[in-house]
Amino acid sequence: MLSITDLSIRLAGRLLIDQSSVQITPGSRVGMVGRNGTGKSTLFKVIRGELSAEHGTVTLPPRWRVGSLAQEAPNGPESLISVVLKADLERDALLHEAESATDPHRIAEIQTRLVDIDAHSAPSRAAAILSGLGFSATDQLRPCAEFSGGWRMRVALAATLFAAPDLLLLDEPTNYLDLEGTLWLEDHLAHYPRTVIVISHDRDLLESSVDQILHLERGKLTLYKGTYSSFEEQRAARELLDAKQVKRQEAERARLQAFVDRFKAKASKARQAQSRVKMLERLKPITALVTEDVREISFPAPEKILSPPIIAVDNAAVGYDPAAPVLGRVTLRIDNDDRIALLGANGNGKSTLVKLLAGRLAPFSGRVTRADKLSIAYFAQHQLDELNEDASAYDHVRKLMGDAPEAKVRARAGAIGFSGKAADTKAGKLSGGEKARLLLGLATFFGPNMIILDEPTNHLDIDSRAALAEAINEFPGAVIMVSHDRYLIEACADRLWIVADRTVTNYDGDLDEYRRLVLSARNGEPAPRERSAASEKPQRPKSDNRGSLKKRIAEAETEIARVSEIITKIDTALALPDIFTRDPKQAAQLSKARANASDALARAEEQWLEASTQFDEAAG
Repeated sequence: MLSITDLSIRLAGRLLIDQSSVQITPGSRVGMVGRNGTGKSTLFKVIRGELSAEHGTVTLPPRWRVGSLAQEAPNGPESLISVVLKADLERDALLHEAESATDPHRIAEIQTRLVDIDAHSAPSRAAAILSGLGFSATDQLRPCAEFSGGWRMRVALAATLFAAPDLLLLDEPTNYLDLEGTLWLEDHLAHYPRTVIVISHDRDLLESSVDQILHLERGKLTLYKGTYSSFEEQRAARELLDAKQVKRQEAERARLQAFVDRFKAKASKARQAQSRVKMLERLKPITALVTEDVREISFPAPEKILSPPIIAVDNAAVGYDPAAPVLGRVTLRIDNDDRIALLGANGNGKSTLVKLLAGRLAPFSGRVTRADKLSIAYFAQHQLDELNEDASAYDHVRKLMGDAPEAKVRARAGAIGFSGKAADTKAGKLSGGEKARLLLGLATFFGPNMIILDEPTNHLDIDSRAALAEAINEFPGAVIMVSHDRYLIEACADRLWIVADRTVTNYDGDLDEYRRLVLSARNGEPAPRERSAASEKPQRPKSDNRGSLKKRIAEAETEIARVSEIITKIDTALALPDIFTRDPKQAAQLSKARANASDALARAEEQWLEASTQFDEAAG
């Protein structure tokens, strides 16, 4: 059990958690929620032992392994599957020892333990996790160094999930994922066999993957049973109850104070008045649950509504190399009131499509027709790094308003969520959510006809995401969304487009159907998709594929040799004359280990045969 007792955490002089206690039972799946900056990530650091509490204790069972996402993405020449497999430290250590062990009894102990931890099925389990997070079988054999930072963070997440710690701590894991990866992660966490606490602002993850909600508000931790919707209902009921209790207490306080004020000067009533004074002192104030107002998000309306279609694309091909376009045969139409969400795994061309629509990429062939005077606002997460860290929100707005009076500039800064002193805070000191709000305000500053939003919910808390959804629904122009947030898509989109197989198609189903489609594909053998450090690049030539197959053949041969050596050592141990009479239990475990090793050898030989056949066909 994870026991948090009378815990107080102070960081940089600010009290984040104030004398809070909570008990989390083994096997619980807990979603942790709270406004940005309340101390959720800091609590994780205390649980991991990286930060000391000011007061109180965090107690874990002595043998529990605690796992969380690494701060730095893995990098180097090792293949993705190797990086993930090494996350199981015990298995890795045992396999290394098995290579050099000579004592038959130690060999027996090693092989028995490998059976206990199901070590021989580890490669298939690691491959399934990597596949679920969007890596094809070919990707899994490529070096980490070939992938961009975002993709390598997915590898770090895969390694954390594969290690299957007793307490899994995940801090906003969907920030590194597309919608397809998020859907798979939701399903994986819903079936996680041990204890998990996930900090998330994703309503659907909190609805489908957890059975408890840990709420951090105004320094207090409160654990609610049930999913996020149940939490909202319970919290609303608690707010109502507390409001009634506060009103009742205020009435009682007023009655007692009136008695004291009326009779404190009368000697005959002095004792009774003094008694009421003591009752007032003992009447501990009830802290009402005050809902913090969320700053709204709004997009200025365009000056003129254009005649439809505002964009028409006819049989266009686009990409970065005319010889191998990322997308081809693209034919689509966008009207001035469309709400369109783009589906499809990262790397399939969603960013390429929005760059085409925004006019940042020209088509290699085909035609793109835009309405006269069409204005497009484009928001992407990577633009957060382009803000001037030394300039305030006021400075950024001033740059767009030229010689406008001071009052007007501050009014516009306030309109995008930075009023008063907040307008003078340098961008470098803003939180991720505040930077996102600022960038949204700047991108849509002049009232565009169409807004393109590429992962706009990263860094936004749940209430801010709801405010964003409301702003999108109130905006009179067109909106194109790329988002892993299912709630945002369901709340706003009325059309779904799938970007896959190098083209764009309309999807007639809903997100529930799409979820089933994604999970079905990722739990089976996914179609190969190439990944690289660039956001999207054309598929590799055939010679590169042969190189990958050659590497698969070599790895299968290495595995065959390794497992064959293990079988030889087990046979040596089983050949001891007294093994079955002296220790029949150990003999039985060794026999089981040999059977598992034989199965692993058969799988490795099948992989070798399959890769060799594909290599011959590619060469043919």
